[in-house]
Amino acid sequence: MTLRQLRYMVQVAQTGSIHTAAQALYITQPSLSKAIADLESEIGVTLFERGSRGVTLTEEGFTFLAYARQVLEQYELMEKQYKPGAPIRRVFAVSAQHYAFAVNAFVALVREYGQAQYEFSLRESRTYDIIEDVRTHRSQLGIVYLSHFNRKAMQLLFRRNGLTFTPLFTARPHVFVSRFHPLAQKACLTLAELSPYPRLTYEQGLHNSFFLSEELHSEEYSPRNIIVSDRATLFNLLIGLNGYTISSGILTSDLNGDNIISVPLQSDEEMEIGCLLRENEAPGAVAERYLALLKECVAACQAIVLTNRQPS
Repeated sequence: MTLRQLRYMVQVAQTGSIHTAAQALYITQPSLSKAIADLESEIGVTLFERGSRGVTLTEEGFTFLAYARQVLEQYELMEKQYKPGAPIRRVFAVSAQHYAFAVNAFVALVREYGQAQYEFSLRESRTYDIIEDVRTHRSQLGIVYLSHFNRKAMQLLFRRNGLTFTPLFTARPHVFVSRFHPLAQKACLTLAELSPYPRLTYEQGLHNSFFLSEELHSEEYSPRNIIVSDRATLFNLLIGLNGYTISSGILTSDLNGDNIISVPLQSDEEMEIGCLLRENEAPGAVAERYLALLKECVAACQAIVLTNRQPS
């Protein structure tokens, strides 16, 4: 099976005529008929029904046509990407736990590239899926955290998957709540004070281990629990149900609004947030720039938090 045969097949399907397709392809009708017959023989499927008024696709032909078009479209994209003299098209993918600062850094990265050609991907995902994304080259980077509680289990998982963890910064645990929450004005919160309210956590699928949880103290008992799959839903429930979630406390209003605030949590834990890479592989230029922007975003957010906590 060749790309030429696929092009011939698509052209015949579009025109419904061997004769017309041969003219469009600048080849003889017998050559085109033989190419289609050879393709049908190779795959063991009849693609066209021949009749006095031309040819029509069989049921199997319709299915094959969809695959053929996908292959040709992907080849054209690859040809444009690597054709000599073509503009460089930057490709970058990052998989991260549900952190607002990861989105802020991604926005800053895209803005820097402006009108340049690029294909960037940001996946807010489950912890185990982030590890899989980096291991299988779906993403160049993964953004996850280590704590006293999960460190040994996570490091073992990283080693088994051929990944390395590089720390980026450390954050003290905070509670995200609505600014209208009854506890929103407190200087610091305890788990006991939070127990009457719904605890919101991110769903981890089949790999639902405490060690893979995105939230600190997930192993601690809570009488009211709500599990969600995306950050927008979590924020809506924080506001609508007076719920809470435990995270890094790094939050900006430019992308997330002013209705969610962070309050320090009384805890001996910490979040060492870092990036996952495949062993013996350095991040590319785009990934390096993303990490630099992420650090800048976090530093700016932490400065705002510290300023807001100064006594007036």
